Amino acid sequence: MPEGLIVKALSGYYYVKPDTESEDSSLSERGTIQCRARGIFKKKGISPLVGDAVIYSLTENGEGTVDEILPRRTELIRPPVANIRQAVLLFSVKEPDLSLILLDKFLVHIEHARLEPLICFTKMDLLDPEDTASLHEVEQAKQLYERIGYQVILTSAENELGTDQIRSELNGKISMFAGQSGVGKSSLLNKVIPGSDLHTSEISMRLGRGRHTTRHVELIELEGGGYVADTPGFSQLNFTQLGVDDLGSCFREFNEYADGCKFRGCTHLHEPGCKVIEALETGEVAATRYKHYQQFYQEMKDEKRRY
Repeated sequence: MPEGLIVKALSGYYYVKPDTESEDSSLSERGTIQCRARGIFKKKGISPLVGDAVIYSLTENGEGTVDEILPRRTELIRPPVANIRQAVLLFSVKEPDLSLILLDKFLVHIEHARLEPLICFTKMDLLDPEDTASLHEVEQAKQLYERIGYQVILTSAENELGTDQIRSELNGKISMFAGQSGVGKSSLLNKVIPGSDLHTSEISMRLGRGRHTTRHVELIELEGGGYVADTPGFSQLNFTQLGVDDLGSCFREFNEYADGCKFRGCTHLHEPGCKVIEALETGEVAATRYKHYQQFYQEMKDEKRRY
């Protein structure tokens, strides 16, 4: 039976793009096949998601039925999408100013979801070449996250800085975009993916909730073979889906030290023999990142008491 990828879900229908390696060339040449899901999924409490690789069968009317969902690499609840591999985080360096605490909050959620982040600092054209302090601040932030192991791209929709690099990173993957409110996301995306007219919503920094401009998730196919999810991104950035014991592992630079901590289940806050605190004292862990870890930990404890 043929395999395919769900690229859109709407009103109980799943739109499946046939696998390009399908033995039946007539299938691979079709755009998408409108499918219903088998009733067995509902009985099992399972719903197919956009991004799912599936096995399907054709019905007599030219439509199809989703028969089996192949194993998922990742699964997000909000937005409901499967097999996203990469989250492209857009954060402006000006208007609004770069917010590292919000960036770190996004990174925590993305690490927890097991996605690979790609950090893009946008609006580089708004920095005055003579404003050495601001330029130094951006360069320091770039070096900080690159030391941790993240890839950072400096971008500008105005002069197309970094757009080729982003486009290259999207090839062959299913990616989603998220980030700080007011970063000029639409402008940059239209440069990276000309004619895409993506409706990706921006995230409100004040409320931490996305202003939804789409009612469904859809995958936009790229020339390089990848897909971008047309989705509002993470619709909320609270920690209710994350256990407080998981927070430390979402700061990836902590992981190389955490195994050496004296106590199992070390919170990295006050315990003697904590290797993360030792790394902080020697400068191997950045003070700003550790401060944000403390803030998030307290926020999670407060939320737990509230619920």
